[in-house]
Amino acid sequence: MNDLPTFIPDPGPKVGSAARRGHIVVTGGAGFIGSNLCDRLVRSGEYVVCIDNLETGRMENIAHLIGHPGFGFFLHDIVHPFDVKGPVAQIYNLACAASPPKYQLHPVHTFKTSVIGAINLLELAGRKGARILQSSTSEVYGDPDISPQREDYRGLVNTVGPRSCYDEGKRASETLFHDFHLRRNTDVRIARIFNTYGPRMDPEDGRVISNFSVQALSGLPLTVYGDGKQTRSLCYIDDMLDGLIALMNTDTAGPDPVNLGNPGEYTVLQVAGMILELSGSASHIVHRELPRDDPHQRCPDIGRANRLLGWAPKVSLREGLGPTLAYFREEILRNARTKERSA
Repeated sequence: MNDLPTFIPDPGPKVGSAARRGHIVVTGGAGFIGSNLCDRLVRSGEYVVCIDNLETGRMENIAHLIGHPGFGFFLHDIVHPFDVKGPVAQIYNLACAASPPKYQLHPVHTFKTSVIGAINLLELAGRKGARILQSSTSEVYGDPDISPQREDYRGLVNTVGPRSCYDEGKRASETLFHDFHLRRNTDVRIARIFNTYGPRMDPEDGRVISNFSVQALSGLPLTVYGDGKQTRSLCYIDDMLDGLIALMNTDTAGPDPVNLGNPGEYTVLQVAGMILELSGSASHIVHRELPRDDPHQRCPDIGRANRLLGWAPKVSLREGLGPTLAYFREEILRNARTKERSA
């Protein structure tokens, strides 16, 4: 352990309940969900140790937290072991590219992040006696033949397709979390996260909300893959954070996976139409070939989350698209100003 790189937090005043027990580590903390989670935890008085290799995370997402007495950032890839000096109460593992075009760029590294990264974090949790939450994904269900998807559904996943590095990596990480709990009594939680959207999404994320929003606001055609009748269930970021924090802090969930997502189900064409309406865009829709293994149906059964956590999403898609479109509009303007300055 002496050979491990050790991150030394510089904690300021701590008032949150977990902070009195130790730091909260958030891997992937400069990403979309991770940076919003860091914000929430810091505001509640916790000391957050944010770890990210910036492969898909962005410093813009956490720039406002740099120098805050309740926040420390460390540039590191969790594929390589590390340690944190001092007590650690909780670990949120949000590391791993979730954008299909991005995780497919480096599929071996994507798989390593899910598997080797998970092992490194589980070892850290064991050394610190910390509770650790794994951000799994609805992609473990593959292209499901039942809907809505319950946690006991085993999925329909292609092990050798273009999405396999992510889908199978997340499935393997769930196995690791279960077995570390079973064999080493590690205190684990597993969240199966369904499509989430909101401010700080990467404009080049490659999924429906970011694609349609950027295209509509830029006056470009909205690209719909296939006939557009495939469905998505879209959860606003604030609701997702409520679910993740509730799952982390409950003592009743144990190692069994819990779906977190919005069960409101929309076709891709319905999402496109709503974004066109709310953005006031005159763009039109074009159709392209459906990518291989793209799921036709995605809808969570959240009965377990409701029973264990008292959790259910509150923000409707129409309501959540307002601040999301405002964010993307500002991102487009910011990028345009950057290009002007560099021209």
